[in-house]
Amino acid sequence: MAESTDGQQPLLTRREARAREAALAASAPAKPVPLPDPDSLFEAVPLAPVDPPAKAVASIHRRAVPAAKKTLAHRRASKRAGRAVRTVAARPRHKSSLGSTFVSLGALIIAGALLVGSSLPINVLTTPSIATAANTIVSPGVIAGQTLRVSPDAIESAPVRDNFDVVSPAEVLALKFSGADYAYTLTSGAVRWPLSSAIPITDGFGPRSGGFHKGVDFVPGEGSPIYAIADGVAVSAGYDTSGYGNHVVIQHNLGGIDVKSNYAHMILDSSPIVAGQQIKVGDYLGQVGDTGISYGAHLHFEIYVDDVPVDPYAWLSANASN
Repeated sequence: MAESTDGQQPLLTRREARAREAALAASAPAKPVPLPDPDSLFEAVPLAPVDPPAKAVASIHRRAVPAAKKTLAHRRASKRAGRAVRTVAARPRHKSSLGSTFVSLGALIIAGALLVGSSLPINVLTTPSIATAANTIVSPGVIAGQTLRVSPDAIESAPVRDNFDVVSPAEVLALKFSGADYAYTLTSGAVRWPLSSAIPITDGFGPRSGGFHKGVDFVPGEGSPIYAIADGVAVSAGYDTSGYGNHVVIQHNLGGIDVKSNYAHMILDSSPIVAGQQIKVGDYLGQVGDTGISYGAHLHFEIYVDDVPVDPYAWLSANASN
């Protein structure tokens, strides 16, 4: 039941109005209707007056119907409002504050400063006065703000250092790979060594892992000049696909003995020699390289006597002279 706000009777729903109407009708006492006088049968019989409770029920019904409609509309509006409130509550709005904005900006500035600081050299951030002070040479024994007193009994002498030897990369390889002593002395006679200095031999003549080594290996360094060991004729010059790479073969006639010398693994296009060219002892033949089947830049040198390979180190040691 809804209450009235204007001081009138309370508003009733339609169901309550019907229930009240039925209750009033059931509780109203039936009034006896007086029998008409026989003499007045032909007279008009007045209508019974309207019962006051029936009027009250009709008035209540007229007021209750609009109120019920208003109540129903109010309930529907409340439901719609509730759904709207739930929808808004389900979507929380994120509010950005001024403090969070400053925090993000500060983090970006710090990251940028770290990036710039780590990528610039230190002398960019120094002042001219600091750079000048850093480059100032202070005389030995003189430090600003300090003094050094030397006893008159002190004797000035040169420092004592240990002796040392300079070892070339070629000598390092010789010590690492060579198991024999290949010492020799350069000569300037009719038969000479193929290099301008006494370069160590890293691999000698004879059997080794993977086959028989028919020569000796000198390691003077890539680009070092190679020279002819004696007079002769170039019988082969160019690139060899069997493993020698860029090479030169010279045939010599030494006291009636047929000797051939082979210079292998030279740098491409470093040799001016062509087949059939006359060669003099000490002529330039090419440069030490790494062509063909090679483990690194070196001169692979071979000697053949009557087309039989012999130990080049032993042969040169016996025949090279001044």
